[in-house]
Amino acid sequence: MRSDIVTIDNSGKGFENATAQAKKVAVFKGLDDLEAIQLQMLTEEMLSLAHSIAGEVKASFWIEFETAQADLHMTTNAVLDKEQRAELIATSTSRKNEAARSFLGRLRDKFEEAMASDAEHYELPNDILADLPFNTFESPDWDGYERSILRKLADDIRIGIQGTTVDITVSKRFNTVKQ
Repeated sequence: MRSDIVTIDNSGKGFENATAQAKKVAVFKGLDDLEAIQLQMLTEEMLSLAHSIAGEVKASFWIEFETAQADLHMTTNAVLDKEQRAELIATSTSRKNEAARSFLGRLRDKFEEAMASDAEHYELPNDILADLPFNTFESPDWDGYERSILRKLADDIRIGIQGTTVDITVSKRFNTVKQ
């Protein structure tokens, strides 16, 4: 069974529709309350992950549910710098780019990685930092919360980056599934 495809963007459009699809799938497959919440959390954290790392996002999201396994899919186009690319790939279970399986795929991946721009970091001069009250200026760095939740709940996370196309698949097996 496959859910409807929902379009998500960085302004929050589609986010509620995606969580509604997760709820519908949970009801259709007869998941118990705990497993329904897990499916919904996987959906929310997966969508947040892409937004946290890639920033500007317009993505397609859907759920495929075969027998007892749910596969949550998200595909987006994003221009990633080296740091964003590494953070995203580090989220996957294998810590590897799934789009780079063959020799040519690995070669293309290394070329794309080399061509990716370096991340830009701006620091305020010390004299300006000294004038700011304590803890006024917080680091905008990503804290990895979404990654830790996904790793805790999911059985497998696969991330493939090919050019500007990013494919994320999160898989989870459930026990109480109506066949």
